[in-house]
Amino acid sequence: MNIHSIHHVAILTDDYEKSKAFYVEVLGFTVLKESYRAERSSYKLDLAINGLYQVELFSFPEYKERASFPEAKGLRHLAFGVKDIESSVQELVEKGVDVQGIRTDDLTDKRFCFFYDPNGQPLELYEI
Repeated sequence: MNIHSIHHVAILTDDYEKSKAFYVEVLGFTVLKESYRAERSSYKLDLAINGLYQVELFSFPEYKERASFPEAKGLRHLAFGVKDIESSVQELVEKGVDVQGIRTDDLTDKRFCFFYDPNGQPLELYEI
C-alpha cells in the first residue's frame, strides 16, 4: 500500500444550515458541491480548504451522539494550520466563535488553540 495523502475528513451535523454557515462563512472553506439525497433525507456538502483538502459535511436525521470528552477514543480533534495564529484567533472571535487561549506545545514550541464547531467537534488552529 502506498498512501499518498489524506483525501477527506467527514463531519456529521445535526444542524446542517448552521454548520454549513460555520464552515463556509466563518472558516472560509470553498463549496465544491452540495447534494441532497432524498432517500436518506440527507445533505452532503463537499468543501475545500485552500484548494487542497476536502471536508465532507453530512446531515442525517437519525444521527447518534458520540462521546468527545474527556479524552474519548476515536478522532480527538481536527487541526488546521495557520501562519498567524493571533490574527486567525482574532478573526474567529470577531465572528462570534468562543476560542480557548493560545498555548504553546511543549514538544514543538509551536502555538495552538482550540475551539468548537456548532456540533461540539473540537477544532484546533496550529501555527505553521
